[in-house]
Amino acid sequence: MDAGHGGPDGGKTGVNGKLEKELNLIIAEKVKKLLEEEGIAVIMTREEDGWLAETRIGDLKERVRIMNESKADLAVSIHQNSYHEESVFGAQVFYYTTSGEGKAAAEILQNELLEIDPENKKREKANNTYYILKKTEVPTVIVECGFLSNHKEAEKLSDEAYQGKIAEAVVKGIKSFFLK
Repeated sequence: MDAGHGGPDGGKTGVNGKLEKELNLIIAEKVKKLLEEEGIAVIMTREEDGWLAETRIGDLKERVRIMNESKADLAVSIHQNSYHEESVFGAQVFYYTTSGEGKAAAEILQNELLEIDPENKKREKANNTYYILKKTEVPTVIVECGFLSNHKEAEKLSDEAYQGKIAEAVVKGIKSFFLK
């Protein structure tokens, strides 16, 4: 489980002032707790605010190293999205373009996230540029939980109950992926 950003890299700042790195860690910790309650082992790339190396690229390389050395069945990186148009909203899961396992996991996780927000029409999406997706050797997905640039969604993402719903959807998706 990877809580994206951290330390000097705050990620996006929401229209409500919330920092992506903080929301990522909160949601990742909730996912970890729920998975461990199910007896599923979880390795976190970070459990506090900070970088794993001296530079941003060094931090990314260290995250990838942890994921690769873990030989995990699935690596999940938690993030929050942003866009220049405030009306854009909705959770979306990304996978590496040529990863069949990544695509399968992304599709399952996307479907679970759509269950908690019926207005969201986004689908899982292939990507071949995100560093973590390109460099990991284990199936990896990036879960963008929502848009911090959308007022309504930024408030929801800052709400503990909604964070719990996101975490539950991610856990349900991970469990379904393992059972496929």
